[in-house]
Amino acid sequence: MRLAELSERSGVSTATIKYYLREGLLAPGHQINTTTAEYDEEHLRRLRLVRAMIQVGRVPVATVREVLGHVDDDSLPRAIRLGAAMWALPQVPEPDEDDEFVQAAHQEVTALLDRLGWENAKQLATISPAYRSLVVAVAAFRRLGYGWGAELMAPYAELMHRTAVLDLDNMERHPSEEERIEFAILGAIINEPILQSLHRLAQEEETTRRYGFDE
Repeated sequence: MRLAELSERSGVSTATIKYYLREGLLAPGHQINTTTAEYDEEHLRRLRLVRAMIQVGRVPVATVREVLGHVDDDSLPRAIRLGAAMWALPQVPEPDEDDEFVQAAHQEVTALLDRLGWENAKQLATISPAYRSLVVAVAAFRRLGYGWGAELMAPYAELMHRTAVLDLDNMERHPSEEERIEFAILGAIINEPILQSLHRLAQEEETTRRYGFDE
């Protein structure tokens, strides 16, 4: 397809597509002559992925480029490609390791991983943004006087493990490696807000079941 058709099918303006091409977010088309290029279904799929990351996920262009670099690096094993791509997404600030609440949070998160038997997560703790994010959140709870720790988090973690199994099962239904990796990236950007929304809807439902609308 030509640029105009790519724009029509994707819903992305030709000016924006040209910008993505300049920024390296989209591979160049197959050059027909000095002024004309053709694009295929792979370009269309990648364009939709880029658009979702930027518009829905609010991911900066430079970060999108970094994430896609990991997605396209087929020299790496799948787990490493997935991890590198996920870790390139925006993360919470580094925790203050001198903060007593952060230190207590580290202990609780480590105790949680021990309780669950998540040895791989323990090994990745020093480099994992997800681990750091959890530490920051637990520290915030404890700073406010709530004894949020391993015992309370364990049932939530077990539910999240079941969710992770569903995520990977759905990812593995896609035929190509590129589609699987892209699906995982979209899952981090789009599925997480879906899960958050479902969580809040469930809270609304359970709250009204317990207390009604009048309390």
